Amino acid sequence: MTASLPHETRKQSALDQARAGNFAEAVSLVQSVLKEAPRDVGALLLLGDIQHAAGMSQEASRAYGALLQIIGSSGSPMPQGFESAVNRAQARLNEYANAYESFVEKTVPKQARSKRFDESVDILLGKRQIYVQQPTKYYFPGLPQIQFYDTQDFDWVPALEARTADIRRELLNVLADRSAFRPYLERDDSQTNVNTHDLVENDDWGAFYLWKDGQRIEENCARCPITASAFEDVPFDHLPGKAPMVLFSLLKPGAHIPPHSGLINTRLICHLPILVPGPAWLRVGSETHYWQEGKLVMFDDSIEHEAMNEADQTRVVLLFDIWRPELSLQERDEVAKLFGAITSYSG
Repeated sequence: MTASLPHETRKQSALDQARAGNFAEAVSLVQSVLKEAPRDVGALLLLGDIQHAAGMSQEASRAYGALLQIIGSSGSPMPQGFESAVNRAQARLNEYANAYESFVEKTVPKQARSKRFDESVDILLGKRQIYVQQPTKYYFPGLPQIQFYDTQDFDWVPALEARTADIRRELLNVLADRSAFRPYLERDDSQTNVNTHDLVENDDWGAFYLWKDGQRIEENCARCPITASAFEDVPFDHLPGKAPMVLFSLLKPGAHIPPHSGLINTRLICHLPILVPGPAWLRVGSETHYWQEGKLVMFDDSIEHEAMNEADQTRVVLLFDIWRPELSLQERDEVAKLFGAITSYSG
């Protein structure tokens, strides 16, 4: 008999039942409407309000969430007089989220968590987004999704960091020559798909290469002999015509490199910060790191990343790429052979 009643009649009856404290009957009436009209935003709001009044916060959360999803995705104007109701639904969702976070905090206190578990809790609570490898050219399966690597796991890092002061002296000599740095992104008019990025041919992001596309730049290495000799124990990812690259990467004050992903996921990018005159940061996935002079940073650039120099002076890091440590020697040889063949094929 109830199902034969008009929707508005059933919704009014549900409201009356709720006011009388008959929450189970009220919920049943509204659910009978939603069974026939699952996108009825008025019914969803009423269901959430009734469940909230009944102390059914998890159920109310689902109703309010569905309501906001429909309103956000419909593309049509919000029903007249509905704005305050939507604000109430959002406020209650925030209230539920805060209560749930407090529950989690009591269960496993933040100060007692391991780093990875702490990240998993942030994802559970919606405080972090999930980022994964999304290389634009070549994907090697089965590699761990690690945003920043712990440099203590690499025995060659301390020796390289110890040469920071010597490398800085050579960098300062190069910086004295204003023509030494070229835009990191240079236009290639031979390509039909010309990059329209704002930083193309823009010296806000500059580069001075010691190695480029797998080739050592002898003239530049001669200008920076200490820097050029600092990589004897570094496991460069040798890919014919592609890698390694070693360069001083310069960001002028206020320069921003927008979010993007690298070409391949078989390498890690390393930054040895040489000049960091103020706040300057690198975000990889859900983690943001502020560069510190002489402290190496190592990350997977196939995960979305961006960078910005917020200082009022130029920031420069020594940038280079290495093999991912998880790749076996056979796998490295296979990847190098493949890219060598691709380079030959494409000319």
